[in-house]
Amino acid sequence: MVLRPNLSLSMQFADKSDRAALPRYKVKRWLQAALRVPADITIRLVDEAEGLALNREYRGQDHATNVLTFDYARQPCVLADLVLCTPVVRHEAAVCRIELQAHYAHLIVHGALHAQGMDHLLEVEAREMESAESAILLALGYPDPYAH
Repeated sequence: MVLRPNLSLSMQFADKSDRAALPRYKVKRWLQAALRVPADITIRLVDEAEGLALNREYRGQDHATNVLTFDYARQPCVLADLVLCTPVVRHEAAVCRIELQAHYAHLIVHGALHAQGMDHLLEVEAREMESAESAILLALGYPDPYAH
């Protein structure tokens, strides 16, 4: 039996269009698979306007992005908000021919790893993070997001 870290999960659906693809029990399972310590995480699904405003304000980029991670604490408990922009996620899944739920699982795992301090700015960091994402998603029964 695998012990999973305690997780307090809050979900906010400002954009309700993909609510069916994100059942709470699955989201919790995805997060717990990525977490190494207890966590208090809020996931917020937003429309393109909110996604653009947040990306512009916090990253200085003039476009909506798939996931933004706001990490406030890492020890002894991860405290973070993950913001997913539903139109961007849907578009990426369609263009890449990825099942929508699998893409959400990947992005939530990706955000949870960011919340714990992982990054992908440097090549060595990117390889480590992508390897962790692939292993977690395969263990969850989803395809490797980096297999080409």
